[in-house]
Amino acid sequence: MKKWLIFTFAFSILALLGLQLFIFSSIQEQKDADEKYFNLARQEYKIFVPYIPDSLELFGEFIPVDHIIVRERLENEIVRNMYWHSHSILLLKRSARFFPVIEPILAKNNIPDDFKFLAMAESELTNAVSPVGASGVWQFMKGTAQEYGLEVSVDVDDRYNLEKSTDAACRYLLASKNQFGSWTLAAAAYNMGGGALKRDIQSQKTEDYFSLLLNDETARYVYRILALKLIYEQPFQYGFFMRNKDLYQPIPTKKIKVNATINSLVDFASEHNLSYMELKYANPWLRSDKLYVASGKTYEIEIPLTFSHSKLIESVVEPYTIFRDSVVIE
Repeated sequence: MKKWLIFTFAFSILALLGLQLFIFSSIQEQKDADEKYFNLARQEYKIFVPYIPDSLELFGEFIPVDHIIVRERLENEIVRNMYWHSHSILLLKRSARFFPVIEPILAKNNIPDDFKFLAMAESELTNAVSPVGASGVWQFMKGTAQEYGLEVSVDVDDRYNLEKSTDAACRYLLASKNQFGSWTLAAAAYNMGGGALKRDIQSQKTEDYFSLLLNDETARYVYRILALKLIYEQPFQYGFFMRNKDLYQPIPTKKIKVNATINSLVDFASEHNLSYMELKYANPWLRSDKLYVASGKTYEIEIPLTFSHSKLIESVVEPYTIFRDSVVIE
């Protein structure tokens, strides 16, 4: 009798343990991919020196990375951006929204695709305004913007129109390339101005960016662009562990042509089921609360189709795959 009771008790304990194990296993299996991702994010990480390839190109041009000064200057910019996490993770997130607009315009104008990283370096892919008044993603000064066909008025500032300003930047870069003979010098001219660069080239008797002694900002400029390119192309290599679903997705819009003055953009927004804030977010080039339209002039206003995060995520290809890698967190 005692043996039977002992057997029954032991069997009950094993059954209970088995049930608990099953329940625990089921709970574990029910953890969604987001929880697994954030569990990984809580793991310890190591501080390490950046990976620098033995051979590098930027704008299709050779980078003399074996030269000790070049190598150390590049490493300086990579380290700054690797460990400035709040800054760099936002750059990577914004790239998904802005690069799909910038890339085809660069291609159409036969500008190397790497120049999208110049825009990233200039403005952090925001409509920034510099202390001297350079504005928009491409940081045009008012006079230069107007010289390249951008409208800058009370109601309209095309420096904040990503498509138009990217096209103007392409023409500026192409003119600099034709003047200086290389894309790296064209990038330097974009930062310091063509006149100042020409004087440095003439006084130092070299047309190689990597051999020129330039002002501190321009001396770092091309290296920063290259560092951003390396981090963007191999974020996992440089410590950034984001999923495709974590990026800022493009906001789908439809374009409405406007050929008559709009006296109230607040009312215009309401007519299209938008708030004034949402209209301005999608059209940052609209600089006042109205839009004067001269005779014969036409503007295209972007009307967002959704601001729903969940709907935007639905269109992401491989949402749980790590950005620019093959690791899947699900």
